[in-house]
Amino acid sequence: MALVDVKLDGHVAVVTMNDGENWFNPPFLDSLQQAMDAIEAETAATTLVVTSSHEKIFSNGIDLAWVAQRIERDLPAVKRLFYQLNRMFKRVLNFPLVTIAAINGHAFAGGAIFSCAFDFRFMRSDRGYFCLPAVDREFAFLPGMNALLESAIPPYLLREMQITGERLTAETLCAHHVIKAACPLDRLMEAAMSLARQMDKKRETVAEIKKRRNASILHALDVDDVPYIESGQFIFLKP
Repeated sequence: MALVDVKLDGHVAVVTMNDGENWFNPPFLDSLQQAMDAIEAETAATTLVVTSSHEKIFSNGIDLAWVAQRIERDLPAVKRLFYQLNRMFKRVLNFPLVTIAAINGHAFAGGAIFSCAFDFRFMRSDRGYFCLPAVDREFAFLPGMNALLESAIPPYLLREMQITGERLTAETLCAHHVIKAACPLDRLMEAAMSLARQMDKKRETVAEIKKRRNASILHALDVDDVPYIESGQFIFLKP
């Protein structure tokens, strides 16, 4: 099975992440990037829906095991991973299609941040949490990550999430307008696809709206993150 699967449903491109818990490591991020490149270049799709084939996980974010194996002996490789992750965030932010995340289970850490790059989010209500556990993993958010989170989560809620690492349900996220709707698993894709089919917008217009709307987030990813990544202040904090 491919790490990422792409199917077309009319003007809707459906991307399914198939790499188990969908940890963000170089091979997985490459596959996701290639899928999005192919959708843009080779199809006439105007809406993108991304989900996971895992029975209870959307994405657990940065592959900490991959990082731990390299942090001492190959720091440049870890830096490249963070730049690669930022490119993926930017790809979604700039994607000239309306984007929808169908969060079918846990969205932890980078997986939660990734979902914030989408225009709309739907989440499974009967199982799964949305969580930013960095505080318990001795990880400090990069400026670009903060900017992405701030674009989707109200400041009062985000502050609590980042300091406590609390796990939130889909119902809570819906009450605070972080997601469009909380749905049982058997209705999640139906709800996401219903909106996707309505969103047949011109790519050029969508791209320009996103370029202007997301300028400050893109600046954080492209500029503000660099000194942290280059100095190595992006992963486990040292005493």
